[in-house]
Amino acid sequence: MTFSTTVLTLYPEMFPGPLAVSLAGRALSEGTWSIDPVHIRDFATDRHRTVDDTPAGGGAGMVLKVNILAAAIDHARSVNPGAPVIVMTPRGKPISQKRIRELADGPGVILLCGRFEGFDERIFEGREVEEVSVGDIVLSGGECAALMVLDACIRLLPGVMGAPSSGAEESFEDGLLEYPHYTRPTEWEGRTIPEVLRSGDHAKIAAWRKRQAEDDTRSRRPDLWERHRDARVQPASGARRKNEDLGS
Repeated sequence: MTFSTTVLTLYPEMFPGPLAVSLAGRALSEGTWSIDPVHIRDFATDRHRTVDDTPAGGGAGMVLKVNILAAAIDHARSVNPGAPVIVMTPRGKPISQKRIRELADGPGVILLCGRFEGFDERIFEGREVEEVSVGDIVLSGGECAALMVLDACIRLLPGVMGAPSSGAEESFEDGLLEYPHYTRPTEWEGRTIPEVLRSGDHAKIAAWRKRQAEDDTRSRRPDLWERHRDARVQPASGARRKNEDLGS
């Protein structure tokens, strides 16, 4: 089944962009996924194809009009009814690898890209949409963020990366950063590959990689480490509560 994507944007020429090359580009040509960039101006109702207006209450910039956004979303849903609508906005919930996997396992995704000062707030009340952020930064528009989300999904589609394990042993897959990698030459500027990686002992290598992933996550991303640690503790406490409820 093709992973079908629709991108609602003021700059449809930005798509597929970098997703037309490398693994994503090959998967696109093979029909593993498809993309339909839709111009938001197509849903304007005046002869100037106006999509924005001044903010109510005053202020700088322009705001995308709610009736135009709603018409664009309704069109995308009619074409791709099973796909969730993801709105790219810095106010959204930070996207996670877990959510990316959920999206990649589905039929596709509809991505709404903002510009100017953003969206009329009523679109979030009037349509079922999911607000997503790719980080604590502000971009000129949602297109670059949408490309990031699409790339993250596409690489997880069956057959895109080749070996199924390629997408499993990576940062965030198990709540940790990925362990460090090395390759030849064995020595470079006096720095050598850790001896355990040259030992041929797969059990020791696996233990070393797990320890490195935990140490790197603890030092570089304490926020991730706290969530990972809490996740490890939660099942045990949950199991205890279940047993207590059963009277055991």
